[in-house]
Amino acid sequence: MSVNVNVTQEEEQNVAGEHPKPVLQGSDVFIQSLQNEGVEMLFGYPGGAVLPIYDALYKNPIPHILARHEQGAIHAAEGYARVSGKTGVVIATSGPGATNLVTGIADAMMDSLPLVVFTGQVASAVIGTDAFQEADIVGITQPITKHNYQVKRVEDLPRIIHEAFHIASTGRPGPVLVDIPKDISNEVFTSAEIKATELNLPGYQPTTSPNFLQIQKVAQALQRAHKPLILAGAGILHSKASESFVKFVENTGVPVTNTLLGLGSIPGDHPQFLGMAGMHGTFTANMAICEADLLINIGARFDDRLTGNLEHFAPNATVVHIDIDPAEIGKNVHTDIPIVADAKEAIDSLLRLEMNKLAIEPWTTHLTKSKAEYPLVYSNESKKMLPQEVIELVHKHTKGNAIVTTDVGQHQMWAAQFYRFNHPDHWVTSGGLGTMGFGFPAAIGAQIAKPDQTVVSITGDGGFQMTLQELSLLQESQIPVKVIILNNQCLGMVRQWQETFYDKRYSESLMPSQPDFVKLAEAYNIEGYKVENYHDADELFKKVFSSNKPALIDCRVEQMENVYPMVAPGKGLHEMIGVKG
Repeated sequence: MSVNVNVTQEEEQNVAGEHPKPVLQGSDVFIQSLQNEGVEMLFGYPGGAVLPIYDALYKNPIPHILARHEQGAIHAAEGYARVSGKTGVVIATSGPGATNLVTGIADAMMDSLPLVVFTGQVASAVIGTDAFQEADIVGITQPITKHNYQVKRVEDLPRIIHEAFHIASTGRPGPVLVDIPKDISNEVFTSAEIKATELNLPGYQPTTSPNFLQIQKVAQALQRAHKPLILAGAGILHSKASESFVKFVENTGVPVTNTLLGLGSIPGDHPQFLGMAGMHGTFTANMAICEADLLINIGARFDDRLTGNLEHFAPNATVVHIDIDPAEIGKNVHTDIPIVADAKEAIDSLLRLEMNKLAIEPWTTHLTKSKAEYPLVYSNESKKMLPQEVIELVHKHTKGNAIVTTDVGQHQMWAAQFYRFNHPDHWVTSGGLGTMGFGFPAAIGAQIAKPDQTVVSITGDGGFQMTLQELSLLQESQIPVKVIILNNQCLGMVRQWQETFYDKRYSESLMPSQPDFVKLAEAYNIEGYKVENYHDADELFKKVFSSNKPALIDCRVEQMENVYPMVAPGKGLHEMIGVKG
């Protein structure tokens, strides 16, 4: 009697004593690909379309922060990326999970922050049918990403992920989105190699090295200049060029002003630093731009909040623009000497020319006198504490060494003006998009990136209420962020504009009804305090900043205080209001 037996390949391997290779699904390949890229932290929120990925993460874990809202996850990833220099990684499900990331993606695009954003998608077979929780996130984010992908074949996952990290972190950094249909995550991966090592991106070749002839032109322009000025932007920080930059500045003696996002590229107490320029910049910095005969922009966009009315911007200056993104050069301001390059490589090229200190003493003497005559000042004629006083107290009790994050608005400008940033990568704020709700989750990401640093979230009562649910993370993940709320019971910058330009018609900008922030903190099991005067704030800050625990401080400040100086829309930088001297 004969029996017909079909023996499978797997059974043959078992008979031979060999162990079969484990079956890998797309989700397993996804996790291994992240590990191959050196990912140390994920920020995310699970949902149906990414369940296979989260199951693979359970089996082969990478540290993960479970935000309480997708917007909180992506802003935390932005804060992590900003202070660490590493690429932030975000995961969200399809449909509303993905669309909740859109604000953060746009914010990262505007401020050149490297993110790789993974979104789940409905199964390939039902894409385009308005399936449950389907959204065309690739189409939605095309204008606000550096690049985006939708994965069509599981075999492409390692290559796409490798390319995404390369694109996000090189050239001008920015967000890259990878959309993964659920069936791709479940599909069996049959390729032999998971690790993608080669890059074939012929259309993406960012220029990092400067043209030496252009560098020589800058040196020659400096030798001819009587009133040179450097405008230092965030590009210096992104390229880790602060040390080289300060050396170049000190070698030549050229005065420096910062953009909002460039703060920290030169120490805030450096004698050649004139303060921040722009709408709420210092009198000296703004007037220096108007008077300069040579303006060297390194790593800044010439955005409207910096330039004011372009007809009056740097009218007497030969303009040099050094930027890694060629699209920015000449976009807003006519450029006489364009240089497409990484900021550090350009600065190092200038250093190699070994230039001597320039003979510009009348110019520097004039600016030093201006700084003394027109400092950033405030006067307290109110019984309430002023927000500027709070910022100075934070500086005092952190010795100027904290990583500071903000939302957008008055508190953001006061922090930029009165917290003197003496170290690079200690200032995390939403610049181009101006995103309320950014600051607090960004502080969480910054603290995760730098666990041994003091991290302070300076925020307004309006912006804080947009992402306050992330308070859950402070105790859950042992994150000792200090939250300082400048509570003026209004949308401060909106109210200031309504006072200045709308005849004090405070339409929907006053917020007299507030939650009890102290009880709110206690509900999340963290220490909460309320303070209403300078003396009590001084004592409380001493206690809070000597502790390694998270805390929330509700600082009740004068409602009608305004941010000055101020350049009104449509005005030139020389037409500042609120200047005190």
